[in-house]
Amino acid sequence: MHGPLSAAWLLVALCAATGAYCLLRLRSDVEEQRRTAGGEALMGFGMALMAVPAAVLTPPHWVWLLYAAVFGAAALHALWASRTGTHHLHHLVGTFAMAYMAVAMAVRPAAHAHHGGAGAPALTGALLLYFTVYVLWSGARLVPATAATTATGPAVGAAGWGDRPELARACRLSMGIGMLAMLLTM
Repeated sequence: MHGPLSAAWLLVALCAATGAYCLLRLRSDVEEQRRTAGGEALMGFGMALMAVPAAVLTPPHWVWLLYAAVFGAAALHALWASRTGTHHLHHLVGTFAMAYMAVAMAVRPAAHAHHGGAGAPALTGALLLYFTVYVLWSGARLVPATAATTATGPAVGAAGWGDRPELARACRLSMGIGMLAMLLTM
């Protein structure tokens, strides 16, 4: 990621924290939480690694190819999972975007690594549009979920950390914002 160092480190911290919470969701008693938590943890930690400032760590060429392979495989998994429900389509777009950014970084010449402009502008623009709409939509969904939770007053300790739908939505919102930041700096 290119841009101010403080913003890059904040993005690393946000994505790593999101990935860690998604790992907690793997222990949930709710099957739907467990089903999506692993893929979301992969996205969170992958985004954290990709957001490490280039001024601090410039990975070798093969690392970007490894990222592309991992997220390409995750995209194929999400495509396969989308047969059973449309909620997997967002995972498909997210993993595709990660693979796309990794390929763009792998093919970008090292001499031009600090000047941006990687990737196809039309595809980058389409992904920016998608994630902008997703962030606005998921942010709007988060507010009513939080208000409904506090209005009904759940018993303290009734839901485990992995079973809190408003926290899962907040993590998805955080990853969407992180994806927007990463796409903007390409």
